[in-house]
Amino acid sequence: MTDATQAFIREHADDDVRQLALGRVPADVNLREALTQIEGRQLAARKLPLLAATDGILYPPRLSLEQCSSEATALYKRHLLEQLSIVHCPLSIVNFIDLTGGFGIDFMTLAPLFSRAVYVERNADLCAVVRHNLPLVGLPAAEVVCGEAEDILSGEPAAAGTVLLIDPARRDAAGRKVALIEDCTPDVCALQEQLRRHAAYTFIKLSPMLDIVAALRALRGITDVHVVSVDGECKELLLVMQSAEEGDAACCIDNIPIHCVDLATSPSAIIPSALSTSPPSDAPLVKSSFTFTLAEEHSISQDYLLPSLIREGLGVSLFEPNPSILKAGAFKTICQRFPVHKLAQHSHLYVSNTPIPDFPGRSWRIDDVSSFSKSDLRRLLAGVDAADLTVRGFPMSVASLRKQLHLSEGGNTHLIATTLSDGTKLLLKVSH
Repeated sequence: MTDATQAFIREHADDDVRQLALGRVPADVNLREALTQIEGRQLAARKLPLLAATDGILYPPRLSLEQCSSEATALYKRHLLEQLSIVHCPLSIVNFIDLTGGFGIDFMTLAPLFSRAVYVERNADLCAVVRHNLPLVGLPAAEVVCGEAEDILSGEPAAAGTVLLIDPARRDAAGRKVALIEDCTPDVCALQEQLRRHAAYTFIKLSPMLDIVAALRALRGITDVHVVSVDGECKELLLVMQSAEEGDAACCIDNIPIHCVDLATSPSAIIPSALSTSPPSDAPLVKSSFTFTLAEEHSISQDYLLPSLIREGLGVSLFEPNPSILKAGAFKTICQRFPVHKLAQHSHLYVSNTPIPDFPGRSWRIDDVSSFSKSDLRRLLAGVDAADLTVRGFPMSVASLRKQLHLSEGGNTHLIATTLSDGTKLLLKVSH
């Protein structure tokens, strides 16, 4: 990168990239390269604050940044590995290979734990970016291999105790998103026996859109599933696979623990440096955690709250589990763990007569309840012309309902439209 391009990047670090692309620049400035770095730094400041604070970091094009792990989810993987180290052997004598390195956030966070760390990536441009960045984050000895995961796995098995990480791409050759694990690249299903021969543990990172049960049916040796959310947004599924020697005992998928966790957006406020050889943490970035099994969920019969009780339920507490729990499908187990009753099969809303401070999700107080009769709506919405509107188990979109109710966005009123178990449609006015 030329001095002129670097100066341009520093001068316009906070400017709008779209406006810069339309402007005129000096002839000795590589505009495309400059725009990539300016946009990368701006995205990293929000998603990767620890890395963004490191001088000299190079950034890849936008798509690679959007697809990379956040620092919060990378730190959670680090915590899981630290727990494995406590149970088994010190990670300082174990090898680590990231088979699909990407921009390397997971690799940079996990590599300091190991005696030898190898980054593998098929994209030569990404390899060059990561090769430049590794010394800047204290990993000058880490190895960079430009190649395919399949080629690494086709060789001799890695050293005993090796840990692998694989994050298959979730798009096909045309760039379309795929829904099945076997359609991802590389195909983890086809590679699973090689993965289990090469490593004591393989961490398989998958899209939260993929079906958990289908993945468990397709893969052998899975010991744990982690459904990871960050501040209420489901980000990834993480499957832990054991080696063929350790994980060959028959295991019903219904008995595999499913861990639903919600993480803080900014772990940097808690953990000063993820990209260092700091001592193992106790994962204070975990805001809530809920573990269950499919067998437990299937064993529970579900009763729904009587419609008459919710119509008269002013002052009761309303709850919605965080997205990791909803993704995992712990709809009935949540009622066993907490004193809550579900409103209806498809609403995934729960109520209780008392507040529950440690409930893993969002909570409100029900201040008013209305049917969808004109007179009842007129009473509930008197003086309200703007509201924060949510629909749960309701046959209309937010936009359509907002139009029907003549409500604009914003204001201090929060409304939730839902359907009860008997088909009754209600509008709830709630507050925190």
